[in-house]
Amino acid sequence: MSHLTTESVIGVIGAGTMGAGIAQVAAKAGHPVLLFDAMDGAGQRGLDNVAKGLSRLVSKGKMSQADLDTLVGRIQVINSLSDMAPAALVVEAIVERLDIKQQVFGELENICGDTTILASNTSSISLTAIGAKLQRPQNLVGMHFFNPAPIMKLVEVISGLDTDPAIAEAIYALSAAWGKKPVHAKSTPGFIVNRVARPFYAEGMRVVQEGGTDVATMDALLKQCGGFRMGPFELMDLIGHDVNYAVTTSVFQAYYNDPRFQPSLLQLELVNAGHLGRKTGKGFYNYAEGAEAPQPQTATAGTAPRSVIVEGNLGVAEPLVALLEGAGIPLTRVEGNGRLRVDDATLMLTNGQFSTRRAAKQGNRNLIQFDLALDYSHASRIALAPADQAEQSAIDAAVGLFQALGKHVTLIDDIPGMAVMRTVAMLANEGFDATNQGVCSEDAVDIAMQGGVNYPQGPIHWARQIGLAKVLTVLDNLARNYGEDRYRASPLLRRRVAGGAL
Repeated sequence: MSHLTTESVIGVIGAGTMGAGIAQVAAKAGHPVLLFDAMDGAGQRGLDNVAKGLSRLVSKGKMSQADLDTLVGRIQVINSLSDMAPAALVVEAIVERLDIKQQVFGELENICGDTTILASNTSSISLTAIGAKLQRPQNLVGMHFFNPAPIMKLVEVISGLDTDPAIAEAIYALSAAWGKKPVHAKSTPGFIVNRVARPFYAEGMRVVQEGGTDVATMDALLKQCGGFRMGPFELMDLIGHDVNYAVTTSVFQAYYNDPRFQPSLLQLELVNAGHLGRKTGKGFYNYAEGAEAPQPQTATAGTAPRSVIVEGNLGVAEPLVALLEGAGIPLTRVEGNGRLRVDDATLMLTNGQFSTRRAAKQGNRNLIQFDLALDYSHASRIALAPADQAEQSAIDAAVGLFQALGKHVTLIDDIPGMAVMRTVAMLANEGFDATNQGVCSEDAVDIAMQGGVNYPQGPIHWARQIGLAKVLTVLDNLARNYGEDRYRASPLLRRRVAGGAL
């Protein structure tokens, strides 16, 4: 079967949050839906939860009662797997166990027709492995939704080794018809999102573990400077450290202990202590009633700038020039290699090198690096990393400069790549490597990370805005400073830079 219409019956197995959400998406698109759960009463509870959630939209005037009744009326709770016979597509959203998924799909092959598409919502299990025990593995495809399914736009369409390309195309087209943003991917560990997202957590924990800054400050920088909706630590607390650590460990082991995916001892300690985040009341943050929320580190008032010298083009940080002009700060533009000078301080965008080492190489003790921002015009916070030998007067001048531009300023320890830059560089690198290994396209990486985890930019598109040569320099400097294969640049990124892609 290569074509599914609104008359096609959609089966959903598993009536928990994800399964019920998928059933709602299919019913909203006009399909008759069969909902099954092996647990007594769970199917009806799932349907009741759909109705309850939609009733809130009715109360807010965002949906009519008639539309709610029509949508819910399209979902039929069935009590036996054998009742799935009419389904043209069955989506499984059950426990993440290979043997159970194989058993359920094996039973479905004997119940449903030869052309019925079988789809798994698995987030971590190989589609190839699931299909290995089936009679018709060509009919099996991954249809990975993100929670909550009715709201999140992304659907990863995963092809196992034996998946018929026409089946994958049919699910891609169906997902688009349902108002989703589908992407094709091969069945590899973590698919796209769970693979490419690992550095978002890993680099944050690395910075904190090395004393670069604290948890609350790192979260504030990724949000207020990097434009992410949540920082890595509050997001891990929300996901649950048992879940997040297990995914990281699974990907790490699946890639034969590639250091790029190495789990963090910081997170392991939380798991060992049972501090799993919001669901246990404590993780990186304390969620007990009355607990005081930690505040990000913010520098006190610096020295107001009298004038600024802009040397050369600042690249991705060029919007700072317009901010300087808007703030009425006298500035002079001269030839140079992309630096700001204010009093004794020299400010440069981080290139993945220690400020201390970069200052020594330039013979300029008062070098202070600043971090990447999603949009320097609107970022409310900026991080500065002074060289160890920088004088206090230079630090005060650098702080005062950004404060004059309306920014909160955070001073962090001299750590390679700082906070936002190293995170974005590693996310982009992983995106390029997924593409290089044939998992998906570059466009699919960007669509997936924006649609699946709400990143403010697709990491590959973001890297192009920064400049691929700049991103490669950051990664190479990180690799030299740490001496670890973790920071090796993707061959595809090197190829793009060599080819002049900017």
